[in-house]
Amino acid sequence: MDQIFKKFSHFLKVEKGLSQNTIISYQGDLERFVEYLDMHNIKGVTNVKRADIILHLTFLKKMKLAPSTIARHFSAIKTFFKFLLMERVLTKDPSSNLDSPKIWKKLPEVLSITEVSKLLEVPDKNTKYGLRDLAILELLYGAGLRVSELTNMKISSFNSDIGYVRVIGKGNKERIVPIGKVAIKVVNEYLKQSRPEIIQKTESDYLFISRLKKSLSRLSVWKIIKKYALQSGLKKNIYPHIFRHSFATHLIENGADLRSVQEMLGHADISTTQIYTNISRDYLKTVHKKFHPRG
Repeated sequence: MDQIFKKFSHFLKVEKGLSQNTIISYQGDLERFVEYLDMHNIKGVTNVKRADIILHLTFLKKMKLAPSTIARHFSAIKTFFKFLLMERVLTKDPSSNLDSPKIWKKLPEVLSITEVSKLLEVPDKNTKYGLRDLAILELLYGAGLRVSELTNMKISSFNSDIGYVRVIGKGNKERIVPIGKVAIKVVNEYLKQSRPEIIQKTESDYLFISRLKKSLSRLSVWKIIKKYALQSGLKKNIYPHIFRHSFATHLIENGADLRSVQEMLGHADISTTQIYTNISRDYLKTVHKKFHPRG
């Protein structure tokens, strides 16, 4: 379990972009959940049932914990089991279809179009790694990819003639996502100019290559983004997944229908995609307040 928790903490930091305080809270919540399982002789995460999670949350409620605290416990548990499913430790998620305790959900952070543009101006495309990094940023934002989808992407998945990328998402589900002219141009430049210099005589099918001539890790992408975020002067917490949030929000703000966005993101349930309509409404309120004479 220690090794699993360590990998999970790494996942929360790199893929989810959570703060150190939140990660520590999640770890504490999971340790409490494991203690509860031990008390009831449930050994190992593979033996956890849906009812066990419900009973644990009921136990927390009987202890008169605040609804927000119980909701955080639930979020930690649900995220943990999604992670285990993604890592193929489990074949079935016992927390699926469980409703969260009724509290206001925090909307994900997004970058404005101006902020995205500012960030994309930072990498120096005249250097081999700068051009590679720009291609990474353009593809994350241009296709709304999860960082794991980006790092696992093969060259054959990028089709510049038709203008799409083939993505293997959660549960090995394949989806086709269109990409724009800018992303196509930059990735093509990377493939022709930078990648041969980086990989040299080594062979690899992966699209993005590290300095060690291997496929990039999720942590490497996180470090790349943090470096350019710092250089850009932007004050927001910028991490790989924020590009996915921004991708979806900007599509909806500009009139894309929810079903199309759901398809591009690879969401199984449209209710997951609907959160971006809430972000878009907040954006519209901001615009109204700023530009309406009586706003």
